[in-house]
Amino acid sequence: MGSDAAVEILTMFEDLHRPLSNIRGAVRWILITCTMMFFFQHIWGGWILDHLGLTPVLVLHNHYYWQLFTYQFLHAGIFHWLFNMFILWMIGGMLESQWGTPYFVRFFLITGVGAALCVLLFAPHGVIPIIGLSASVFAMLVAFAMLYPHSVMYLYFVIPVKAWHAAALFAVIEFFAALNGGNAAVSSVAHLGGMLFGYLYIRFGSAIDYRIGRLFNVVAFKSASQAHKSHVTLHEVSDDLVSEVDRILDKVSRKGAESLTSKEKDIMSRYTRMRH
Repeated sequence: MGSDAAVEILTMFEDLHRPLSNIRGAVRWILITCTMMFFFQHIWGGWILDHLGLTPVLVLHNHYYWQLFTYQFLHAGIFHWLFNMFILWMIGGMLESQWGTPYFVRFFLITGVGAALCVLLFAPHGVIPIIGLSASVFAMLVAFAMLYPHSVMYLYFVIPVKAWHAAALFAVIEFFAALNGGNAAVSSVAHLGGMLFGYLYIRFGSAIDYRIGRLFNVVAFKSASQAHKSHVTLHEVSDDLVSEVDRILDKVSRKGAESLTSKEKDIMSRYTRMRH
């Protein structure tokens, strides 16, 4: 995935002095993997590109389904790699710190694979590999803009804009780039796909995760009850709490996570800790 105009408009947060020690968890491993693969590309470039890059015709006709995931860890050049790693560090680190690693990993997987599926729909007969972390990086930008819409970011390291303005600008640039056709258009479709799936997961992912978690809790509760009639492991999850969680999830589905009050966020945090 080339570093087009939208990627070349570098974004930078006010907190530029965050220490490197803050690179941890999934962000650290993604960064390490991308760096290792970048060096391996210079040794076995052709083979790696053919087998790990996202080539639609190979996925659809030769069943190279792993490419839906592996394409993200390859990069076209030093600047492509550098830009993505920088934004991964700045935005990804903040998101993982707030969400926790499991949620961040799910977000990374869904947005990356979702962007790849958009490429398959747009160019099912494509024979040129698509590579790069840009789709997931754009998804992270959308997530940051949804969580902190009025936070200041810097375009070209100089022009201050609100986070949601930056995300909207990138979306517009990529949209018109996709309309121009050619190989660059496929990359832009991947970027837009990442942004779309990033929005959808932030908008609905929390509600889905909590409902799935509740389902597992119900199953675990019944299993524990049957195995230990005199002792219930999940006694903390009361009917009142479950009802309140359902109400909050309905509110998230209708109005988004940003509509929650501090008390409602505390309830969801307490419920999450109980599930773990």
